[in-house]
Amino acid sequence: MRFNTRNAIVTGAASGLGLGIARYLAAQGVRVCAADVNSDQLKEILPTISPAPHGAPIMVGGDLSVRDDARELIQTAIAEFGVVDILVNNAGGGVIRPTLEHTEETLRATMDRNLWTMIYCTLEVLPHMMERRYGRVVSLGAESVRNGLWQHAVYSAAKGGVHGFTTGLAREFAPYEITFNVVAPAMVITPQLTELKKSLPADVLARQDAFEEQIRQTIPLGRGGTVDEVATTTAFLASDDASYITGQVVSVNGGSSML
Repeated sequence: MRFNTRNAIVTGAASGLGLGIARYLAAQGVRVCAADVNSDQLKEILPTISPAPHGAPIMVGGDLSVRDDARELIQTAIAEFGVVDILVNNAGGGVIRPTLEHTEETLRATMDRNLWTMIYCTLEVLPHMMERRYGRVVSLGAESVRNGLWQHAVYSAAKGGVHGFTTGLAREFAPYEITFNVVAPAMVITPQLTELKKSLPADVLARQDAFEEQIRQTIPLGRGGTVDEVATTTAFLASDDASYITGQVVSVNGGSSML
C-alpha cells in the first residue's frame, strides 16, 4: 500500500475537510491522530475513521493556536505511534465578512485559527522529522490568496502566511528529506455547510446563496469542489509518490486561477 505503516496527524479533523482527509488517509492504511479544539465532536467522529493495519486511530483535543496545546498534540502522537510521518495542517476557519466590518476579535480569531495553528504544529513536529530525516507536511491554504475574493481579505492574509511559511520551510529543510506543500482549495461544499444552510432564516439564506453564486461565477467548471477532491490531493502530497514535490501550492480550484 502507498502508506504502509505510515502515521499522520490531521488537525481540524472533527468535521469538514479535516474529517474527510482523516478518513481518506485511514482508508489508505494510515494510522491517524485526529486533533481538534472540539473534543466532544472528536469523540463522536473517531469511530468513523478506519483503523490502520498497524493500529487504531487516536484523538487529541486542544486549541492549537496555543503553543503548549500544539506541543502536547505532537508529543502525544509520538508517544502513541512511535513516529509521526505526516502532518496535515488543516485547522482553520475564517470569519468571512467585509473587511471594515471585522472586529479586533474576528481579526485575531482568523489569524489564530488559520496561521498560528499551522506555525505551532509545524515547529513542534520538525525536530522529530529532522531526527528521522523524513517527513511530509501538507497545509491547507486558500485559492483566494491567488485570485482575490470578496470579503476574504483578512482570511487571505492568514492563508497567505501559510503559503509563505511553507515555501521558506521547503528550502530550509530540504536537506532533511522533509517536504512542505500547500493544497489551496476554491469554494468547497462540505456536508456541514449544506446542513447549516437548512437552518438559516430565509433572508440570510438568500444572501448566502447569492454570495456563493458570485464566487461560483469565478470558477470555469461552474461548481464548488468536494471534500474528496481536496482529500485525494492532500493524500498524494503526503505520500512517497510526491517525494520530488516540495515548496508548491497545488490549487484544487476548478480553474478559478490558472498557472
